[in-house]
Amino acid sequence: ELCRAALAMGTASPALLVLLSLRVTICDAEDTCSEVRIVGLRDADRLAILQGCPGIPGVSGPKGEAGLPGTKGEMGDQGFPGKAGPPGAKGNVAIDGVVCPTGAKGEPGFPEIWEAANCEELLAKGKILSGWYTIYPQDCNATTVFCDMDTDGGGWIVFQRRWDGSVNFLRDWDSYKRGFGNQLTEFWMGNDNIHFLTSLGPCELRVDLRDFENNYYFAKYASFRVLGESEKYRLILGDFLGGNAGKFEAAHWESLFPRAFQKCSASMQRC
Repeated sequence: ELCRAALAMGTASPALLVLLSLRVTICDAEDTCSEVRIVGLRDADRLAILQGCPGIPGVSGPKGEAGLPGTKGEMGDQGFPGKAGPPGAKGNVAIDGVVCPTGAKGEPGFPEIWEAANCEELLAKGKILSGWYTIYPQDCNATTVFCDMDTDGGGWIVFQRRWDGSVNFLRDWDSYKRGFGNQLTEFWMGNDNIHFLTSLGPCELRVDLRDFENNYYFAKYASFRVLGESEKYRLILGDFLGGNAGKFEAAHWESLFPRAFQKCSASMQRC
């Protein structure tokens, strides 16, 4: 209706024409895409400006260069576990293997550590000080003995030491069987121990004596053995090798001589 009114009133006053032109322009904007702008605030200064429709878009410009990659974002929260997949196919049944027969039993092995069987072997391994040591004469059974590493080249097992009278040697049969004394002063190794050690292999015997005037005597024998208790620990001596003490008779065995040594050459035992 407003558009038609503007055409019918073409001779109206200028103020009315401006208003009607405004109305017409708005109506045409729906069809021509024109845009009306009003400039000025007072009625006398108002001016309608008609802007035409946009032209046809021009040709697209060339593609710009790719920008720098952005910084890596923070890791997101862990998602929920997914649903379990379907079960796999059942595998084939295995075939029973062949049972092999049991092999033959092997020979007994030897421990890695070699232990000395006597004082002579300890001396060969560098034990040069006289004193108490543990040896393994047979079947890895430990025996504690006093080793003389000084007399006649060293390596002697001392089975009796008596020099200051601090230990009573007037003992019964069982005491001499087991042994007695003090490791720091005087002792008797024990007839069972002496019998055991001399039964393992050839042994030398050395007897050393010193009187109250400090005179020194000794006797040495090529072999030496003490029998078991059933034979009353009888002494068997080999050839006399020398010494200023004279020959030591078997009858002297029953009397307690001051000091005696044995030197064994038993084969090495692995323990």
